[in-house]
Amino acid sequence: MHATLLPADTFVVINKTILTDYDKKLIINLYQPIIGAMASNLYFSLWAYLDKSEIFSLEWPHHHLMTNMQSDLDTILSSREKLEGIGLIKTYYKKGSINNYIYELYAPLNAYEFFNNPILNTSLLSNIGPAEFEKMISYYRLPNFNLTDYENITCSFNDVYDAISSPNLEYYGDIKSNNKGTINITSKVNLNEMLALIPEEQINLRLINKEIKDTILKLAYIYNFNNEQMQEIIINSIDEKRKIDIELLKGNCEKYYKFENAGDLPTIIYKKQPEYLRKQISNTSKKSKLIYQFETVSPYEFLTSKNGGIKPSSADLNIVAYLLVDLNMMPGVVNVLIDYVLKINDNKLNRTFIDTIASQWLRSNIKTVEEAMNIAGKEYKKRQKISITKEKNKKEIKKPNWFDQNIDVDVATLEEQEEMQKMLSEFK
Repeated sequence: MHATLLPADTFVVINKTILTDYDKKLIINLYQPIIGAMASNLYFSLWAYLDKSEIFSLEWPHHHLMTNMQSDLDTILSSREKLEGIGLIKTYYKKGSINNYIYELYAPLNAYEFFNNPILNTSLLSNIGPAEFEKMISYYRLPNFNLTDYENITCSFNDVYDAISSPNLEYYGDIKSNNKGTINITSKVNLNEMLALIPEEQINLRLINKEIKDTILKLAYIYNFNNEQMQEIIINSIDEKRKIDIELLKGNCEKYYKFENAGDLPTIIYKKQPEYLRKQISNTSKKSKLIYQFETVSPYEFLTSKNGGIKPSSADLNIVAYLLVDLNMMPGVVNVLIDYVLKINDNKLNRTFIDTIASQWLRSNIKTVEEAMNIAGKEYKKRQKISITKEKNKKEIKKPNWFDQNIDVDVATLEEQEEMQKMLSEFK
């Protein structure tokens, strides 16, 4: 909603998070190249209006903000919208003789979350260029410490503390925490309008829950579909119970996109391991070369190379999309997972099998190629031990004395052939 903003209109600032000097650096280094200096200035100005406890501010007219920032109202409004769009503030409005506004402040994403967000990541890269982008990643990259020779001796909670006899299980939802705003992406589709145009005899609107709605919006964004395109796909994804089948919806979206784009898939399939999660290669060992390969090719390119240059099948690409989009795994980690499964599963990519391994890696918080290779190596050794044990327990099957033997094939004499014919004639 775009309400007319006047100098006399009042505002109150409410802090919905815990803001630190680290947040200030994040906004200047990562957000400011995208939103501009004026929007950053507005954020810090609103922050400065907070009371000593940094919870909320007094009520102020916008004229005071204009004087404080030495800026006109149009510039302030434009800057506010930039902050709203990137998830740093939320704005609430109450109409009256003097309009009232509430500005809620939210913390920026931390560096890991920022660089792992494809929208923010790409926006920063396009604004500052590859060279500066690489410097920024280096600034926030964690140092790699070699813990190979160390043992984790950290105590668990119950090693140190006794059990509580009467725990207080009350939930306190109003305690200050590090709340971060979300980036709301407006898709081309108007969900309510689109669903309302589908006849009631075809769809039961009461069966459309939040999960289905979120999936529709997510798919519409990924494939860049508009209302008409998404509506057609939804109609073709309704089951006999007049409910939208999510799996069928995903498959139909992919088929429609491929048909309209000459067999191509969305660019998420082609995404490579982000720079900040890559290993600095310092030698030419076989492992270093493998890490470099996994990090610098997309899952699509990797699958194509595994297929001898042939384009991956739709089923295989569905698995890749699931790992990248639904599970949010890193592209380089997906490459290692694909390579590992192909080696231990007779060159077959089985969805259920892959899902089991992927879930384990997610629980282990695997983000880098090296971490993925290490955990895959450990699992492979376990499988080998189990296989050897099973092999020892098998009973040895005796082979016929002619199996795999070099049998002479001398030609029979004329007398032997005649004798053989006589023997065979007895069975006719």
